[in-house]
Amino acid sequence: MSQSNLATAYEDIGRLEDGIRIRQDVYSRRLELYGEAHVETITAAFNYSSMLIQVNRFEEAKSLLRKMTPVARRVLGNN
Repeated sequence: MSQSNLATAYEDIGRLEDGIRIRQDVYSRRLELYGEAHVETITAAFNYSSMLIQVNRFEEAKSLLRKMTPVARRVLGNN
């Protein structure tokens, strides 16, 4: 089972903090491996921020989204 699938499974059974820890790890690894301007890193960042929002960690989510949204627009376009 991939790390992302495991995070989703944790989310589904209500173990959100475990899911967040894994999402953060996935994002960090992809950032290190691919850099921020890669679709895999962008996807991981948005998945991680989504889980942060679910547990009301809005400032952390906002910070990550403010960092990654311009990158996503540049790499993926506005659509």
